[in-house]
Amino acid sequence: MPRESHHPTAALVLEMNNLRSGPVEQSIASLERLLHHLQAQTRPLTSLAELVITHDGLPAESLARLKQAAGRPVRFVELQGEDGYYTAKNRGFEATRADVVAFGDADCWPEPRWLEALLAPFESEAGTLVAAGRTTYREDLLGAAATTIDFMYFDSPLGEGCTRNFYANNVAFRREVFARHAYLSEQHIYRGHCQVLGLRLQAAGVPVRFVPEARTVHRFPDSLRDFARLRLLRGADAHELTPHLARAYLPPRLQWLGDMRPAASMAVLAARLGMSLRALNHQDLPPVKGMRRAACVGAIVGLSLVDAAGALAGATGLGRPQVRDGALAEEGLGYHTNRDGLTDAAQATA
Repeated sequence: MPRESHHPTAALVLEMNNLRSGPVEQSIASLERLLHHLQAQTRPLTSLAELVITHDGLPAESLARLKQAAGRPVRFVELQGEDGYYTAKNRGFEATRADVVAFGDADCWPEPRWLEALLAPFESEAGTLVAAGRTTYREDLLGAAATTIDFMYFDSPLGEGCTRNFYANNVAFRREVFARHAYLSEQHIYRGHCQVLGLRLQAAGVPVRFVPEARTVHRFPDSLRDFARLRLLRGADAHELTPHLARAYLPPRLQWLGDMRPAASMAVLAARLGMSLRALNHQDLPPVKGMRRAACVGAIVGLSLVDAAGALAGATGLGRPQVRDGALAEEGLGYHTNRDGLTDAAQATA
């Protein structure tokens, strides 16, 4: 039996797209903190064949600091000026040679078993092609509400324990699968290309194994202003994704409905709202009950209304953020807050 069916080599790719805002020193400190945290993984970083970090031209002394924080060799990939979030993922992959490549984000805070759980299916089942972990926001009312909207998972028709969708901050691929499919770079989608790739993989008959034990916590943006911008961007993504969803789920004679925007986009958001309300208390977060549940429902509705405003902005072009390859044309959102989403135990290693 081939070596890689039981003991595949593994790589981890991290990008700094969400740390671009603010002074360079702040970005370095945020990534340095994450690398220190990753050293506490139950699957050590030193067990990986490769660790790749993409960046925007950091000075040599900063790269040396990051390598020291990682506690192992690091391959740094300098991006071009126009490279955005998804191109960074693709270029990071191109710098690896491992059998399995995992992707994480610099603004996420993985739980200690994250890497071990995410890579385990490739070692225990030779047929595993893609594995998706569970991403959530922080463990409070707003985190529970936003998680139901931004981080949904849907059962796949390709097999039990599989998901139709995944998120680029918490997924691993067999090398040949990602090399064949990779991320697209449509100009106006902010964070939706992982959803598009999920639909493409489903159409190609590639199952995505869902591994909820591989959990990572996505930070909220640093400021209320950036949080509002994020919601508008999520809504604009719903507008851009509507034709892709129509092609994937509607019969050929009805796929033209996906082009009837913004009405079709509003229908997608209405369906998403219903799914979000049903997902509450089913997302690997502490349950909310009684008045807290009522407040959480109100938060879900409120966030969805802001998203709807973003979808309308995307449809009309009025106030629409300029997005290029998953990155904002102007200054990006800030994700540097140390305490956001971290438990007291995690703070000790932050």
